Amino acid sequence: MKDFMMIFRNEKTDQPKPSPEQMQAMIKQWQDWIGGIAAQGKFVSTNALGYEGQTVNSNGVVSDGPYAEIKEIVGGYIIVKADTLSDAVKLSEGCPTLLMGGKVEVRDVMIIN
Repeated sequence: MKDFMMIFRNEKTDQPKPSPEQMQAMIKQWQDWIGGIAAQGKFVSTNALGYEGQTVNSNGVVSDGPYAEIKEIVGGYIIVKADTLSDAVKLSEGCPTLLMGGKVEVRDVMIIN
């Protein structure tokens, strides 16, 4: 099996923060989806990304924010094991990002020795 990374992308919005109850429901969706992958023995690791950051350009200019000039936010990722890209894409089914109108980019991970 190979490692594949799913990158979670959503449109940047100005919607109000979710309530604590809404946050708990969202966390449960993520736990259930990741738990389903783990139950198949295909989970490797995952993390969400914070909002603090800076972007460094090739000319040395540093901009505030990790996404200062784009409309899409990369919110996090998961690394899974699958035999093929198609199998990895199938694991993205039910991802909470998709349920919120976002996208999941699935990429193979190149192992560099």
